[in-house]
Amino acid sequence: MSKHLAKVLRQIRFENRTFWRNPAAAFFTILFPLMMLLIFATVFGNEPTGVGVTTAQFYAPALAVFGAVSAAYTSLAIGTAIARDQGVLKRVRGTPLPPWAYMTARIGSSVWLAALSIVLMLAVGMVFYDLQIRTEQIPTLILTFIAGVAAFAALGLAITAVASADSVPAITNATLLPLAFISGVFFGPNSEMPTWLDRIADFFPLKHFVEPFVNAFIPGTSADIPWTDIAWLGGWLAVGIVMALLFFRWDPRTDSGPGIGRRNRNDRITV
Repeated sequence: MSKHLAKVLRQIRFENRTFWRNPAAAFFTILFPLMMLLIFATVFGNEPTGVGVTTAQFYAPALAVFGAVSAAYTSLAIGTAIARDQGVLKRVRGTPLPPWAYMTARIGSSVWLAALSIVLMLAVGMVFYDLQIRTEQIPTLILTFIAGVAAFAALGLAITAVASADSVPAITNATLLPLAFISGVFFGPNSEMPTWLDRIADFFPLKHFVEPFVNAFIPGTSADIPWTDIAWLGGWLAVGIVMALLFFRWDPRTDSGPGIGRRNRNDRITV
């Protein structure tokens, strides 16, 4: 077990180095949310809003979630799809590194980057914008982070399973960005969402990640664990896992179909 753990940790370090060598991935995962916080705080000011919280008190946690999802969903899906279609995953199966260890390292790297994105955002908010963290809400923040990142990592692998490396960036961005707008990432606390859009957002996982995470920073909100939101995230986690187990393949895609057609029976995720 210790030997396998050492291999996983080495692979995580390698995946992290690879991530930082990709300027686009590093920008959109780490720097873009920070840049948006600076823009919002500059444009709207950092005075208390109509609901009694400052601009940064709302946007810092919301954008922290956006950065975490970018790492766990977008970056994981794109990186894994590219590795598969370039033949990297196929070659991994011929190395001493077990396939499950390689995939664990990829997911572990994404979780680390998601945590880094959140910590950086909250640190910037505390240092420059007087962001207040309510200690009684820390259990909610931790549980929401775990459930949210797990759900989006599973969904990222599900996207990889059914799409080519060429189409994964378009699919992940086309799903994440609209959901970010209707799930409360980019609209402030005074914004009112049309009821039909709000109901659409209720069905998808991002709102159930953003809302309890942001509420944990709002004075006067309950410190109870948001089990309903965590249950929704758990449901999407299950969907992602099932799709990944059924359709994920290690060999490069050679078809232009939807990704759920013929494949080698040995291509599924191996443990």
